[in-house]
Amino acid sequence: MIHSSPARFALLVFTALILLWTAILSLPISSADRTITPLADALFTAVSAICVTGLSTLDMSTHWSLFGELVILGGLQIGGIGVLTLASILGMTVTRRLGLRTRLLAAGDTNPMRMAKGASESQAVGLGEIGGLLGAVATSLVVIELALTALITPRLMMEGYDFWHALWNGFYLSASAFTNTGFVPLPGGLEPFANDYYLLSVLALGVFLGAIGFPVIFALYRYVTGGGWRAHKRLGLHTKLTLTTTLIFVVFGWLAIAGLELNNPATFGGHGFWQNLFSAGYMSVMTRSGGLGIVDPLDMNGSTLLVMDMLMFVGGGSASTAGGIKVTTIAVLFLAAYAEARGYHDMQAFDRRIPNEVLRVSVSILIWGATIVLISTTAIMHLTGESLDVALFEVISAFGTCGLSTGLSASIDDPGKYILSATMWAGRVGTVTLAAAVAATSRSRMFRLPEERPIVG
Repeated sequence: MIHSSPARFALLVFTALILLWTAILSLPISSADRTITPLADALFTAVSAICVTGLSTLDMSTHWSLFGELVILGGLQIGGIGVLTLASILGMTVTRRLGLRTRLLAAGDTNPMRMAKGASESQAVGLGEIGGLLGAVATSLVVIELALTALITPRLMMEGYDFWHALWNGFYLSASAFTNTGFVPLPGGLEPFANDYYLLSVLALGVFLGAIGFPVIFALYRYVTGGGWRAHKRLGLHTKLTLTTTLIFVVFGWLAIAGLELNNPATFGGHGFWQNLFSAGYMSVMTRSGGLGIVDPLDMNGSTLLVMDMLMFVGGGSASTAGGIKVTTIAVLFLAAYAEARGYHDMQAFDRRIPNEVLRVSVSILIWGATIVLISTTAIMHLTGESLDVALFEVISAFGTCGLSTGLSASIDDPGKYILSATMWAGRVGTVTLAAAVAATSRSRMFRLPEERPIVG
């Protein structure tokens, strides 16, 4: 199965890890009071950790023991790296070489479209660069998380934590930020640091780096070490498109949240201008998939929740620790609309032509993502009786593996927990991987039907 269908292999391993983590978290050793954690809560936490979501039905700072926290930390690290990428890194470490099949396996994790039959090799990361990409994944994970830990630990010590507790919580927060998980091990969450420019800036930086994706980090590394301005051509279309679209959405969310919450005394209305601007920018970055919120979404205006719904649904970059339909997907859709409006036959960006097969995949991702959100929202509204804005926010946060919560996850009954768990699973696995897994059994037809065009629009 690993060679004939990498997508199905990834789904199998991913699901098996969730079941294993559920079993471990259910054990008495995983809870602080040494009791058995209910199945629904253990499953929800396991899915949330491995899918790097951050939603929780339990108090993360008090329920789990040190062993349980280590299990959760391991789960979010595995989920952030990716199952196939981690397997390839371990294989390369053991064998000291990277064969063609392993390269194809890792390439499928960075871009699930490679799993489709007849996929072109004009990719953001070529097969010859997979070894370097895997090295960049491992190096960036270690270096960035250790750097964030070094920046966070002194701040926690200033807050009154002893060195070891500050170091542990600092590393936990750094891993949670870079993997875009959103778990907070501190009592009271981030509320005591809601006005802390330093700590929030460090966390936002970690979330941003995790959200742009490992291929982009790899490309930026090559740019920095490859000769300055002459290496500009080495920044491929994927990198430019990801960075540009991400910055556009961050700035849009920043201005929208700041403007919509300007006169809301429950959130930013009682703060000064600069505090309002900073908090809005921080929350905009968190909608990339970070989930380390400092404001209760229930206190926000309905218009703000809708803007955040859109931002969370888009998510971060492809092959990143973030979720959502991805910024490159929405960028391709807008480029297609622009090309159609101008009468162009091809989509173009940064002096490159984008093939139509990418558009077809982007449309499929959008439709399937919207369908999953619609079905889950309807089910949650029916089970809980909550209003549309609350249920939709929680579902999109689950689908986009964001972790921002209205508190619904903590109060919902077991059937709702299972629905949100399935939504997180579908959001992290990705609609492209699901489609590639199903397409592995597709059969080519030996004929084509007559063409007839329906009326659209």
